[in-house]
Amino acid sequence: MSRPGTAACDAGWVERDLDVRGLNCPIPLIRARAALATMEPGDTLIVLATDPEAPIDLAALAADEGHGLETQHEPHHWRLALTKG
Repeated sequence: MSRPGTAACDAGWVERDLDVRGLNCPIPLIRARAALATMEPGDTLIVLATDPEAPIDLAALAADEGHGLETQHEPHHWRLALTKG
């Protein structure tokens, strides 16, 4: 079952989008940290960001807090998938 503002994935986990394109450091990190705090282990937060520091900041967040991270550079932004550990 999904929570408000989220989309359910097939495995029962939730995927949530966070669009921080156009926002600079440290805002993408702050908003990602806040969003992850409301999520359950196994849920995924998809962060869309244009800030070149976002992949670095979110990699450090993932390492520090035990989350998974998949990074993909798309034509005009980063797509960063954080899976809560």
